[in-house]
Formats: sequence, C-alpha cells, structure tokens
Amino acid sequence: MLDVNNKVEQCSVCKNEYTSNHTEAMSGVTIYVCEKCLESAKHNFIWICMNCGKVYIRPKSLVLKRIDNFELKRAYLLCEDIQIIQGIDMCIECDPQGIMNYMKVVKTEAEC
Repeated sequence: MLDVNNKVEQCSVCKNEYTSNHTEAMSGVTIYVCEKCLESAKHNFIWICMNCGKVYIRPKSLVLKRIDNFELKRAYLLCEDIQIIQGIDMCIECDPQGIMNYMKVVKTEAEC
C-alpha cells in the first residue's frame, strides 16, 4: 500500500516527476511512484529491478499473450484490473549470464 508523507522524492518509475507517494518494496528499499505512473500501471505491467533500479514497462495485453505457463497467466488475469508495480531481484542489465543460465534451465525442462 502506498504511504503518503511530507518527503518528496523523484518517481522511481519515470524519474521525471516528484512525489511523496511511496512504499517499501523490500526491507530498506523505498520506491516512490507518481500519479502518472500509477495511472499507467492500470494498462501496463511495471517491473523495477531492486538491484540497479532499471524499469521495464510492458502492455498487459502483450504480456498476457506471451505467457505459456497456465498458472502464472491465470494469476495475472485475476489481477488484470489492479495496478501492479513489481520489484524483481535482478534484471538482464545486472546479470546477463544469469538470464542465459535461466533460459538453459527452461529449455532443458521443456525438452523433457
């Protein structure tokens, strides 16, 4: 849940606006989200890398079309009308080899 206080910081998503709307994404990590980005979250999935702060924004319709995992797709469909901004541990910019290792595991499981 977003908390409002008197401290104003740069929006963690767009990095253009300043806002006091914030939440603690994980222990010790606070993200600030402006009204425009909250509005954008109605139609887009927004992921923020908790390691480097890079933001990924993708249209909900596009993401849902590309998900093959039924349980994950169903979970996202249940949240389709909810504004979701998710923190991810690490992104491809932070750990490109980690993503390649993950893809190898996924391909191996799919081949079984």
